[in-house]
Amino acid sequence: MKIFFINPPFKAEYGKFSRESRSPSIGHSGVLYYPLWLIYAAALAEKEGHQVEFLDAPANLMNEKSSLEYIEKKIDGVRLVVLDTSTPSIYSDINFAKKIKERYPDIFVLLVGTHPSATAEETLKLEPKLDAVARKEYDNIVRELARAIEQGIDIGQVKGISYRKGNEIVHNEDAEYITDLDEIPFASKFIKEHLSVYDYSFPAATYPAIQIFTGRGCPAHCNFCVYPQTMHGHQYRTRSEENVIEEMKYIAENFPEVKEIVIEDDTFTIRKDRIAKICNLMIENKLNKRFKWLCNARANLDYETMKLMKKAGCRLIIPGIESFNQEILKNIKKGTTTKQIEDYIKGAKKAHLLVHACYMVGNEGETKETMQTTLAAALRFNTDTAQFFPLIPYPGTEAYNWAKENGYINGKYDEYCKEDGTLNCVLNLPGLSAQELVEFCDYARKKYYLRPKYILHRLHIGLLHPSDLKRSLKAFGTIKKYLFKKK
Repeated sequence: MKIFFINPPFKAEYGKFSRESRSPSIGHSGVLYYPLWLIYAAALAEKEGHQVEFLDAPANLMNEKSSLEYIEKKIDGVRLVVLDTSTPSIYSDINFAKKIKERYPDIFVLLVGTHPSATAEETLKLEPKLDAVARKEYDNIVRELARAIEQGIDIGQVKGISYRKGNEIVHNEDAEYITDLDEIPFASKFIKEHLSVYDYSFPAATYPAIQIFTGRGCPAHCNFCVYPQTMHGHQYRTRSEENVIEEMKYIAENFPEVKEIVIEDDTFTIRKDRIAKICNLMIENKLNKRFKWLCNARANLDYETMKLMKKAGCRLIIPGIESFNQEILKNIKKGTTTKQIEDYIKGAKKAHLLVHACYMVGNEGETKETMQTTLAAALRFNTDTAQFFPLIPYPGTEAYNWAKENGYINGKYDEYCKEDGTLNCVLNLPGLSAQELVEFCDYARKKYYLRPKYILHRLHIGLLHPSDLKRSLKAFGTIKKYLFKKK
């Protein structure tokens, strides 16, 4: 059977829309994530013996017209279309799905992603022509749905979908989470055969880079984090260490152009014994000599593990620090303390690991004073890079429910991005308006990046590592207009 996987167009006239970023948008720094969840589902379908077509419209700056023209060339024989979505683009995504259904009424159209997972009934009610949405992790759901369509089985038997049955919307029972992640083919192999690494950019990584996941789910319960709450749950399920190393070997052998691997797990460092085994296997196989890598690393990581990661080729770690106010950290269920954050930054510098620190304002308990406390800590930590963003509460998260119930957001999804596709602040708190949150983040970025101390630091790193200087200049070229823009 032939299945078409589509990352649909959105605001292509303004740039590349990064749908699978944790905050989907056209990024100031030129970021574009690989559509990894769509890739994994497509790779599994291909492994099952299905013929697969794949379109990543944002990566190719394709608009609706050119996307539909491309689909028309490839649509012959397709019986199932799997369409990715996001909250900011959901109205556009649904309209695109409607146009596909109108042109090819016999094709089954399935919407996937965080938004329909959280709002299944609402999403289906927005457009009567939609056939179904998949809820949560959808690799196996797509596989089982394809099997049902191919064999003429009642889709009421397919777990994990919500679908239209006449005038009724039916919610099948949830699908089980995948526990044997080694069963899923390498994302890198699918990328090699269907995509180009040059189309994607992760500014913290040396270009070109490739992204992979080594695990799914997150045992932490941060109230704002969308993927654990809407897609993958809180049980951390992992690929075997040997399977991860095999993919790294595949990348080393098949992507001579790739300079860095981005490990996108929400909490790659949650199990220190596993990290130690992966790092030791990387060293044993000399993969640390072939490329660098970076990962999301929770702000409770110890120095000894950092030191081993550095030896294994890790260049940079990304913690979600969010706030330097303990009460706010408690309110958002971050599970870290200001003392742990202090120790983490000290340990990373001692281990000679670069840090990209993520700060977020607008959480429960935020005031103008707490924002200044966080900024002061960020300046003192002086990490390699830092980002400052307002809280963006997405449907399906506790943060969204908190904001909605208190009247801090209006729930209009098309307001999550501005007209040009960049992030918009939808949150208005008592004593802190959306405009004030945005203005603070703009101020914090300028304060951080335009300091003589920081500029000298970047030049020093660039002289030691010329490739890093090239990366920094490329990122600065895209972000400078936001640093120097007038109010």
